[in-house]
Amino acid sequence: MKLLTRIKISYFLAFICPVVLILATVFGVMKMGLNSMEQKYDLDQSSYEMILDPMSMLGHMTASTVEELEQVTKEDPDKLLDQVYLEKLNERLSNHSSYLLVKKDWQNIYSGLPKEGNYKDDLNYSPKDGKDESLYVMDEQPYHIQQMNFTFSDGSVGQVLIYTNVAQIVPQIKKLVAQIIITSLLILFAGSFIAMFWLYKSIVHPLNKLKTAAENIKDGNLNFSVAAETDDEIGEVCVAFEEMRLKLKGQIERNIQYEKESKELISNISHDLKTPMTAIKGYIEGIMDGVADTEEKRDRYIRTIYNKVNDMNSLIEELFLYAKLDSNSVTYSFAKVNVDAYFQDCVEEISLDLESQGVDFGYFNYADRDTVIIADPEQLKRVVNNIIGNSVKYASPDRKLMISLRIMEEAEFVKIEIEDNGKGIARNEVPLIFDRCYRTDASRNSSKGGSGLGLSIAKKIIEEHGGKIWAVSTEGAGTTMCFVLRKYKENNVYE
Repeated sequence: MKLLTRIKISYFLAFICPVVLILATVFGVMKMGLNSMEQKYDLDQSSYEMILDPMSMLGHMTASTVEELEQVTKEDPDKLLDQVYLEKLNERLSNHSSYLLVKKDWQNIYSGLPKEGNYKDDLNYSPKDGKDESLYVMDEQPYHIQQMNFTFSDGSVGQVLIYTNVAQIVPQIKKLVAQIIITSLLILFAGSFIAMFWLYKSIVHPLNKLKTAAENIKDGNLNFSVAAETDDEIGEVCVAFEEMRLKLKGQIERNIQYEKESKELISNISHDLKTPMTAIKGYIEGIMDGVADTEEKRDRYIRTIYNKVNDMNSLIEELFLYAKLDSNSVTYSFAKVNVDAYFQDCVEEISLDLESQGVDFGYFNYADRDTVIIADPEQLKRVVNNIIGNSVKYASPDRKLMISLRIMEEAEFVKIEIEDNGKGIARNEVPLIFDRCYRTDASRNSSKGGSGLGLSIAKKIIEEHGGKIWAVSTEGAGTTMCFVLRKYKENNVYE
């Protein structure tokens, strides 16, 4: 539910719904109150007529008595001279806060008006026959007076007046109004409370969760989650916040891993530099102390020092190259390369060196002779040299090392396989060999040397070529390193 929809619903709950309920309650309470008044005063008109015409309500309170009096004045006016009859009428009227006054020739012949109260019995009325009613205020007290003029049998003028004390009815109306006001306030309070609670739960509560999450991030704690409880804009913010948290956590974890690898790299480099440095120092001291006392010994010492310096230089160059690859500052010189011609040249260079080390090397090209790829020749040669260098470094001491380089086509790719029969790699270590500084030789035997960056460098170079590299190995049997490069096509776009 969108936030705008929630606001509309809360507006409905806080305003529209209470107004409807208040109107319904007003009519309900008034209906019950007026029904109570109908029963108390024997009213025969509807509740809504009483609301629209209050004067008629006052008249209806004494309607039955008035009808009886009208009939008496027409049929037997002298009956109104009977004090007993008049007392009964007055007693009946007093139940409705009404009282009887009868006049003959403008003189009171019967007065049922109570002594308490500001009732005036000397009002002048029109002498014409008929019925009339009015509202009078006597000493700030409202009275409803109904008047009937008639003629006695002896020709004298007669008047019947019924006084109704409006002030005695007002408290009931006040009570009715008070009930309406109290009920309306309760409905408004309940509607506002429900709307506020609903808004708090759907808006403020998620915002508080986001605030807590932001404080956790500020304090460096990323081990939590922000779940989106709704599908509105706040829910979208929660989703975005959770994605941000995951990215931050991933970045921090990568930074921690990077620092760990950097420390390990420094440790490896320090170890691999210290070994030849110690050897060089020993040979130089031997020359200085006269241990190399013949020309032949001096030449052998100097040649060994030279080789150690070359090893150190290669190590430093490898480290420098990896730093450039890691910062994406290596400039590649991509060109169209004929696969067969290129690897023929590589094999000629490599095979001589491998033969001198007693390694059997085989080259097999199963691809079309005209197959072309886009590659940086120098960097691709570095990949091949790193892989073959690893094969030589981790050769099995129990058998003669054999290395095969095979080229084959796979759909739109060229696949290169470099296989050896060396010591192999344990299954659980195969996925890790392309990590920076990872060495399967945990003891770091100085005879193996190296920084542990060779395969990591190879992976970065192949990925920059848009290819993929992986390894298949059986411990104790050998390893096959595989990588694929996309074939060149005229309609392809290359960066």
